Amino acid sequence: MAGTVSWRPRNIPAEPGVYRFSDERGQVIYVGKAKSLRSRLGSYFAAPRTLLPRTATMVATARDVEWTVVRNELEALQLEYTWIKQYEPRFNIKYRDDKSYPWLAITWDDEYPRVFVGRGAKRKGTRYFGPFSLAWAVRETVNTLLSAFPMRSCSNGVFRNAVSSGRPCLLGHIGKCAAPCVARVTAEEHREIVGDFIGFWTGHGRELERKLTADMERASASTQYELAAARRDQLRALRAATERNAIVLPDGTDVDVVAMVLDPLEVAVQVFQVRDGRVRAERGQVADRTDDADVAELLPQFLVGLYADVEEAGIPREILVQEPPDDAEVLAELLTEIRGAKVRVRVPQRGPKRDLLDTVTRNATETLAQHKTKRAADLTTRSRALDELQAALGLDTPPLRIECFDISHLQGTEPVASMVVFEDGLPQKAEYRRFLIRSTDGNDDVGAMHEVITRRLRRLLDDREALRTATEKHRFHYEPSLLVVDGGAPQVAAAEQARAELGVEAISVVGLAKRLEEVWVPGEEYPVILPRTSEGLYLLQRVRDEAHRFAITHHRARRSRSMVESVLDDVPGLGEVRRKALLSRFGSLRKLRAASEDELASVPGIGGVTAAAITQTLAARAPTEGVNVTTGEVVESP
Repeated sequence: MAGTVSWRPRNIPAEPGVYRFSDERGQVIYVGKAKSLRSRLGSYFAAPRTLLPRTATMVATARDVEWTVVRNELEALQLEYTWIKQYEPRFNIKYRDDKSYPWLAITWDDEYPRVFVGRGAKRKGTRYFGPFSLAWAVRETVNTLLSAFPMRSCSNGVFRNAVSSGRPCLLGHIGKCAAPCVARVTAEEHREIVGDFIGFWTGHGRELERKLTADMERASASTQYELAAARRDQLRALRAATERNAIVLPDGTDVDVVAMVLDPLEVAVQVFQVRDGRVRAERGQVADRTDDADVAELLPQFLVGLYADVEEAGIPREILVQEPPDDAEVLAELLTEIRGAKVRVRVPQRGPKRDLLDTVTRNATETLAQHKTKRAADLTTRSRALDELQAALGLDTPPLRIECFDISHLQGTEPVASMVVFEDGLPQKAEYRRFLIRSTDGNDDVGAMHEVITRRLRRLLDDREALRTATEKHRFHYEPSLLVVDGGAPQVAAAEQARAELGVEAISVVGLAKRLEEVWVPGEEYPVILPRTSEGLYLLQRVRDEAHRFAITHHRARRSRSMVESVLDDVPGLGEVRRKALLSRFGSLRKLRAASEDELASVPGIGGVTAAAITQTLAARAPTEGVNVTTGEVVESP
């Protein structure tokens, strides 16, 4: 990093532009855009410890930076994508599929276009639909559609053999190919069939149904019963293919739904393509994060890359995202230019589209979790992670048992803590524990951490003593090799103080801070910085994230239960026993509000009169929504 000072650029303009870093061989290693080149480029030359490790590595690798001033954000977005595609910089985010997804391909430029399901790179002159998550599902749909639109699906070799012999293949005999190879249809007639086949995948299924229905009725009216029967069979096949795709938007809308989920090391993206109200294709991608850019910053680059090479018909009129992207108007203008028609990028707030976006977001979360689980499940990888942690933290042995603690509360209310356990790099969920924080102020995370670590280690000592006099199994007697706390130096100091007070010497304590993924060690002035590609860091991050998830789940359950109790306190004549019965049956305020009077009255001890009183109380205390300014979480108050 010290070598960067000699080539740090001067007189950087303050205008918007696109910049590129190059290494000592002149190879472009990073491309970015900025509203102010001076401000953005200046941030790269701050103290190395303030940069993300991957960013610091990029700057240390670079030996030159060039920029191009542009007139507006639209030009910057276009030029950034062009340079990324041209140079393929290794420090830019590269979205990679977590598996090889199949495409539905139609060789549109051929004299007799064919349809097939394949994988790999796209070819010029071929129209693609998808990608799809399941190859067998799209093949079944294609097989059904060929009864409605009998276009060619055979390989070039089979087609040439049929032309030479004058005999069609099996598909031609069973009515799933119009057999252009033996001139049963002309090239123009076959291309019309192909056009209808494409129409199904572009969301025009209803129009095709109306067209086939009209053809069937005309043929029947003119006593062409064989043609009418053929159209009837085609209509049935089309409806059967349509029913394979679940309806997600009842109004038959064409939209793409894009959701991103971030963690400090990676970003996962899930895309659902909805055509005519039905999910036609989906895919999930995972990429390494190169900096601390959030969803709003990452969305424009991803969407431009997603649609830049897509044909006009492949871009919908509406794209749904979970939060407004930076320069949303500029992005919509660029996509409108690519499509040739108006494109909207928006955040749905309620209704079926919001529900669908939530589903896609959950899929993105699952994609990231599966990616991490797959990586962590490999024995060699886990062993390397434990060895790296031993070396980086100066431990005597690899940390075979890791326990991680996290604190969760909402502005000091209902503070709780979680403990998760990983052994040999894998979670041991049967040994997870939850704690209620009672001895400190709810906003005192440091005090809460001291309390939780004290209680856990005291149980360790108590269970050790109990094992000497009893045969009962005590899970808390297992001594962790490493205690990890979610936080920085203050939380680590609190945990270390608790450990010292109880005289537990053999356990090491570290903290993992979220912002820069720094590993804090007690008594050290500076944190340990693990490489972003370190398997040890991946393991610590996964342990910390699991502790956070477990704590949040517990906190939300308690908050919901507290809200129910608060509302039920206002119901006249409702005692503690019956409140507990309602809590046991419904569990949350949302479910309680959704319950009918008959459902409330069916709870033991709750009659019709009390059920009516509960309903009236709930109606009088209508829910309001707010946003937690710390977490950004939408919360409901009774």
